[in-house]
Parts: sequence; C-alpha cells; structure tokens
Amino acid sequence: MTDLSCTLIVERTIAGCWVSRIANAKLVRSMSRKGYSPDNSACKGFFGRLKNELFYPRNWKSTTIEQFVSILDAHIRWYNEKRIKISLGALSPVEYRKSLGFVA
Repeated sequence: MTDLSCTLIVERTIAGCWVSRIANAKLVRSMSRKGYSPDNSACKGFFGRLKNELFYPRNWKSTTIEQFVSILDAHIRWYNEKRIKISLGALSPVEYRKSLGFVA
C-alpha cells in the first residue's frame, strides 16, 4: 500500500516527454480532465482570493522571504479560522467543520 501523504502529484498539462520521467520518479500525475475547470475550480478560487486579499494590496519590494512566509502563514490561518463565508452559513471554515462535528 502506498503512503499517500508522501506522494507528489504533478499537474496533468505537461509535455509528453516528461511522462516517463514522472513514472520513473514514482510520482503521480493529476488525472483531472484537460480544459475542464470545475476539476480545479476550488484551487483557482482560493488562489484568486489570496492574490486579491493579500498580494495585490501590498508593496512587497522590501519584504524578505522569512517575512513573506510569516505573512502568508498568518493570512492562511486567518482565512481558515476567522474569515466568514456566506456559503458556509456565515461561518469560518473551521467553525463550519466544528458545527458538523469534524473538529474537536
């Protein structure tokens, strides 16, 4: 049985010459359908909001990598723990999971 927590998934839209290299490296190719955006719409939506809420409003010229990682970590924590989503009944994702009994 494969330990999926250690499996790297590679985007499907890659050049054919890389397919054998991916197989030899024991990587898993993404099997979402090419050109079918609902397969990855959640990821695209998240990264679009991340750019609009975090990246575009700031000037990053004097930001170090360490500062960037800290800012990004804080934003993702806020996004999951505090930011409300109307589609989740005006709850944050963590509050919503708690309401379903998935989080202690």
